[in-house]
Amino acid sequence: MARPLEPNRRRSFSDPLAAALMPPPNESAADRERRLEAESEAKRVSDRIDEMLRAEKKEKRTKPEIKVLILGQSESGKSTTLKQFQLMHATAAFHADRIAWRAVIYLNLVRSVRRILDAVSPESDEAEDQETVSGRAIPFTSQSSVISATRVLKYPQYRHALEPLRELEERLIRMLSSPNEDEPTHTAPRPDWSYYANGNSDTQVTVGKNGRPAPFITIPPSRTSSPLSPSTSLPSPGGSSNSSSKSKNMEVSVHHTSNWKKAFSLGNRIKSPKSAHTNEIEGWWDDPSDPVHVLNSCAQPMLALWKDPSVKQRLREKRIRVEEGSGFFLDEISRITALRYFPNDQDVLKARLKTTGVVEHSFSIADSQRRLIPWKIYDVGGARNQRHAWAPYFEDVNAIIFLAPISAFDQVLVEDPEVNRLEDSVLLWKSVVSNKLLAHVSIILFLNKVDLLQAKLKSGVRLSHHMPRYGDRPNDYENVSSYFYNKFGSIHHTFSSNKEREFKIHLTSVTDTRRTATIIQNVRDIIITVNLKNIHLM
Repeated sequence: MARPLEPNRRRSFSDPLAAALMPPPNESAADRERRLEAESEAKRVSDRIDEMLRAEKKEKRTKPEIKVLILGQSESGKSTTLKQFQLMHATAAFHADRIAWRAVIYLNLVRSVRRILDAVSPESDEAEDQETVSGRAIPFTSQSSVISATRVLKYPQYRHALEPLRELEERLIRMLSSPNEDEPTHTAPRPDWSYYANGNSDTQVTVGKNGRPAPFITIPPSRTSSPLSPSTSLPSPGGSSNSSSKSKNMEVSVHHTSNWKKAFSLGNRIKSPKSAHTNEIEGWWDDPSDPVHVLNSCAQPMLALWKDPSVKQRLREKRIRVEEGSGFFLDEISRITALRYFPNDQDVLKARLKTTGVVEHSFSIADSQRRLIPWKIYDVGGARNQRHAWAPYFEDVNAIIFLAPISAFDQVLVEDPEVNRLEDSVLLWKSVVSNKLLAHVSIILFLNKVDLLQAKLKSGVRLSHHMPRYGDRPNDYENVSSYFYNKFGSIHHTFSSNKEREFKIHLTSVTDTRRTATIIQNVRDIIITVNLKNIHLM
């Protein structure tokens, strides 16, 4: 049994810290002098650290740095919103990066064509009516049965003419991904297309100058297909290509541990003259192994496939809307397959490359008095398994831009085919506005993809079939968008941890540069004003 402390016992005998700080017994005068000098130096160091911390805290209060967090589920438009900020406030850097998106745009186009081939193939008609395809939002109805299916008579010709795209798709993925999905890929400043064309992809893990791993890209594992899943694919044509099925049932994604765009740019290559006797520059179009040559040779069959009335009808029967998916370039086939194609701003905004991890971009943005204010904008992965990474950024964030894709009311999550995408956005929105750590953070809500919502409603898709609470209200854009506007607004009013905070709702299509630029200007002014108010109150 422990012996109770005596009431009048000296603290030094019961306090381990005090006992440790007591001078040693039989301490000599010289030892005492050295000990006191060491204690004095330790206190000076501690005081300097405290002073630095106080100065840093004071600087943070007086320096109007702004931190913005972009939140939302996967494919809600977060990366496109960040691209719009770059286009507005770092235009030169955005334009310098455009060439690096060429391979991504090629892959987006090739995958769209391959998915259409899969969807209209006779083999797909023999599969179950509930089979899943990318871009599809609802199960097949009785009208899409094999008996009533429209046959694409030219399918054998399309398949034969577009067979080179199968190998090209795999080659582009090899270029963008690591053979081991958990390992980084070494990427040269100038992509060696012939290296990937020969099937070579053994790479070594490299470390950049900043000590971080080199850029790497992974292909997340696919999930079991679901009737409502918007992001999976049919088996490859003929059902015999195992290698292709891997690439088509998985989405390529890039982890932003460093600047991957720099790694995939062409550097100074397009500025080099072909010879000393000509001013003609050398470019990728002169490289016979560049993917553009395969695409250029397949341009006419791709156009014929996309414009074929029987193909269009078969896609309608299967309720497949490929034009609603990210990275849709089928209406730009002639331009993108041109030998000297150079991505424009809109191409980069539409290009789809899934981001994982946290992407940080810094800008200097002028306020109303033309003073430059540093901004840091964070794009955080929106998949369910990445949302745990959000919390560390809540502490000192000034504003949140939350994106909810309201066109996704008839789709499900790729991560969980049992969960409706819009319902997931609603629950995610509720958790953000009710979070007490964010009580003093301004929130701007983007009800995004209104262009796709309009097209979907015009095509006859009824909201009430997927959200029964909508009832028998008119199924037009004005009423549906107002319904979502009020629904998300009421959630903030009911569950917000601070109903007095700055809160705005915008109906957006973040791929529309003109409209989005106006919205971003308004958002920027609101955030700067609120931040300055908070600084004066501190």
